[in-house]
Amino acid sequence: MGKFVITQRVNKEYQFNLKAGNGEIILTSEGYIQKASCQKGIESVKVNSQDLSKYDRRLAKNGKDYFVLKARNGEIIGNSQMYSSKSGMENGIASVKSNAPTAEIVDKTLKNYGS
Repeated sequence: MGKFVITQRVNKEYQFNLKAGNGEIILTSEGYIQKASCQKGIESVKVNSQDLSKYDRRLAKNGKDYFVLKARNGEIIGNSQMYSSKSGMENGIASVKSNAPTAEIVDKTLKNYGS
C-alpha cells in the first residue's frame, strides 16, 4: 500500500512525497508554507490522480521522460521522478493512479513521530 509522507524542508516549507508500496517515491509536491495547504495538496492528488487528462507528460532537457499531475485549476500539484523510457513513465502514472486514493498519510513533522 502506498503512503503520503509529509516532511519539512530546510527552508521550513512543508512537502509531501507519494511512495509506492515498495517505498519508491512516485510523486513529489511543491513546497507549502502552511501544513494545512500541504494536506489539501494530498487531497487534491487523491482526487485528480484518477483523471488521466490531469497528467502532463514531459521531456526534460536531459532527454528523460517525466510527468506532472495538475489540479482542476491547472496548477501543478506533483512532479514525478525522471524515467529512462516512456514506458517507465507510463508505469509511474499507473502507480500514482493505483496508490494515491487509498494511501495513508504519515506526518514526519509531528513532535512525537517515531516515539
